[in-house]
Amino acid sequence: MKSKILVIGSTNTDMTAFCGKMPAPGETVLGNDFVMGPGGKGANQAVAAKRLGGDVRFVCKVGEDIFGENTIRHFKEEGLDTSGVMFSGKPSGVALITVDESAENCIVVASGANNDYTEEDIRSIRGFIDESDILLMQLEIPVPAVVEAARIGHEAGKMVVLNPAPAIDLPEEIFKHISLFIPNENELEKYSGVKVFDAPSAAKAAKALMDKGVGDIIVTMGSKGSLICQGDDASFVPARKVEAVDTTGAGDCYCGALCVALSEGLGLKAAAEFATKAAALSVQRQGAQNAMPRREEI
Repeated sequence: MKSKILVIGSTNTDMTAFCGKMPAPGETVLGNDFVMGPGGKGANQAVAAKRLGGDVRFVCKVGEDIFGENTIRHFKEEGLDTSGVMFSGKPSGVALITVDESAENCIVVASGANNDYTEEDIRSIRGFIDESDILLMQLEIPVPAVVEAARIGHEAGKMVVLNPAPAIDLPEEIFKHISLFIPNENELEKYSGVKVFDAPSAAKAAKALMDKGVGDIIVTMGSKGSLICQGDDASFVPARKVEAVDTTGAGDCYCGALCVALSEGLGLKAAAEFATKAAALSVQRQGAQNAMPRREEI
């Protein structure tokens, strides 16, 4: 029987413009295609996990506007449990994304309703946390809400997974509530205080975070792969070599896929290998949620 996954996080409408190069400050460049679709780190991870066969419930906040209506309809079409969707007096979140010809991206997020999460909101969905086995979060909602959810999840004996993106300041208290931390190299450096430039330095930085109370750590290292750190042991899972079209949402795909594999009883390294395949598929397509693979493709 699969473990239940609860994702708490952001949902946005992504508006993506594709162009030859990123504009410099004050510069206007002529783009090519324009795509509008669902995004937000929390929603990306929830949809990725659902498409890959996870038992997923998603808690988010949307505005009472056309973007919010479209978002809820999309979640239902994906088969997500939407009983955790809350409404805000603020507009629904949007993300403005530019993707250049080398598939690199630049993103501006107008958080809107995502920024309206409170600690009371988290306490109001305590029942959802109690019913779950794995709690997956990111940092596109207010930190106090994330800290409260991590505390409740940890005290309830749940696996608390945090993808610390975007990298913003966190109180030290949260680290002792985290079962699995999934930073990239820059995020790992920020939270550990250790300079990261290769796998050995990443392992050293991960150990510094474990000393703060974090359980296991997976460092995502882009096209190089990921480093799995458990106690004093570290192992590397190389990335699959593919022709990337758009890297938007690749890290979210990895996190969602990883939690699905863990929910099915796989060990951390085997789960990372599964997540690596999913992320490699996602970067070969344009968009975020639209690019998330389905189970049969893995």
